[in-house]
Amino acid sequence: MTLPIRIAPSILAADFAKLGQEVRDVTEAGADWIHLDVMDGHFVPNISFGPDVIRSLRPFTRATFDCHLMIAPADPYLEAFAKAGCDIITVHAEAGPHLHRSLQTIRNLGKKAGVSLNPATPPSVIEYVLDTVDLVLVMSVNPGFGGQKFVTSALDKIRTIRSMIGDRPIELEVDGGVAADTIADISAAGANVFVAGSAIFKGGKIEAYSDMIGTLRTLAEAGR
Repeated sequence: MTLPIRIAPSILAADFAKLGQEVRDVTEAGADWIHLDVMDGHFVPNISFGPDVIRSLRPFTRATFDCHLMIAPADPYLEAFAKAGCDIITVHAEAGPHLHRSLQTIRNLGKKAGVSLNPATPPSVIEYVLDTVDLVLVMSVNPGFGGQKFVTSALDKIRTIRSMIGDRPIELEVDGGVAADTIADISAAGANVFVAGSAIFKGGKIEAYSDMIGTLRTLAEAGR
């Protein structure tokens, strides 16, 4: 199954002093999803924001809120993120002992469920939860910081997971080092959702956001 190309700017690279306007601008510039990187300073070595910030951003756009929980444990907070307005909630396979239960909880909250894998985590760990997910997120950098260089070994992992997904209507997302010089290869490997932070927000203005989103989309389509 071929799913649409989706560009998902990560607001981690946006100007936090005007975050609501940044979300509105990047949506108007053509973003398909808004990627929300939630970090706890425990599972990853950084702290970002929580459900209250997401709730405050929800009125600024109708775009899909793609929430990536880099927190452990995640289960106690799933309901709060659902109520904050997230449409997709992704948990890490490495963040808790009961992955299937976490994914079921997300779906029972009426949200789409995603699972994420760190660079050193093999695809095999998600083999038995693929019928419980709507999205698989491959981390192509070690999570915790923006602006890192793409880990090229992620391409083989993307190909493997694309094969595992088969005909299921599961989005395959990649986060980390996604830019004009990497996105075509990532797309060719089988991904259809592309998280880009610094590559998009470095322009600082809606016109620059639009140009970069358009460029990334064109390159991703060409890579198919």
